[in-house]
Amino acid sequence: MRHSSKAAALALVLAASTISPSAGAADAPSDSAKPRTPVTDQVARVTWSTVPTQFISAGGIDFAYREMGTQNGGTPVVFLVHLAAVLDNWDPRVMDGIAAKHHVIAFDNRGVGATSGSPSSSMEQMADDAITFIKAKGFEQVDLFGFSMGGMIAQEIVLKEPQLVRKMILAGTGPAGGEGISTVARIANYDLLRGLFTGQDPKQFLFFTRTPGGIEAGKAFLQRLKERSENRDKEITLSAYAAQLRALGAWGRKESADLSVVKQPVLVANGDDDRMVPTSNTRDLARRLPNSTLVIYPDAGHGGVFQFHAEFVPTALEFLAR
Repeated sequence: MRHSSKAAALALVLAASTISPSAGAADAPSDSAKPRTPVTDQVARVTWSTVPTQFISAGGIDFAYREMGTQNGGTPVVFLVHLAAVLDNWDPRVMDGIAAKHHVIAFDNRGVGATSGSPSSSMEQMADDAITFIKAKGFEQVDLFGFSMGGMIAQEIVLKEPQLVRKMILAGTGPAGGEGISTVARIANYDLLRGLFTGQDPKQFLFFTRTPGGIEAGKAFLQRLKERSENRDKEITLSAYAAQLRALGAWGRKESADLSVVKQPVLVANGDDDRMVPTSNTRDLARRLPNSTLVIYPDAGHGGVFQFHAEFVPTALEFLAR
């Protein structure tokens, strides 16, 4: 009976999809939801909390995405999201900060959020989908911002099509076969349960340290994620979450790639105490990339770039402007 109760509790946690904040479901693509060219004054006022969700079809998939800073021109910055995340999981301070100087765009992975299709269960397939989306948008070259799982997808993209990538920002991530990556599922599910039994969002445990500074930073981050009050994204489904955990497990067991062939400039960042993707992976990744810059934030975990957004955004802008 005890085993059945434990299994039921875990199923309840996973079905609740508490990694993502509560959200109203985004509508499927319709004529009114298709991309429209906003007028100049609308572009100037848009923020991550108000920017509309748009859709573009490519490779049999209707990709949901949000786009800002088109008036800035230059190389677009494409954001690649973390495990179980949808568009509403990006920190508005980071998105607005980079969009102040750059054209930024983020999208939902296949079968996640408001994007159609069956969810991918490998980093390679997620990278192929991202390449499909980038080319459908007509971008000949992009900068990539990959956070956590998104950073793994970014590595696959640059190895598959190096000419497509100008620069990369890799945060809270590591190389294939890196320390502890194959066990992310265990940590994520454990913190899902911690969140359930303490009445807290699991990201408080997954992304931030349990020090006073980390706890306060986590609360502030979670409040920022709630700033978008209308037209929020659909939450990830249990099947999509499970598929992503399989992808992470396979990535963690995969033989390391030769990253010395990556000649693009890369900004590598993390907190100094990452539980999800141990910080040793961040340092290892920076060593493997021949043209990298490493930033480690103190008293910070997996979400270090969100905790230190006031410092990180200027660093990212300076890096992209070089």
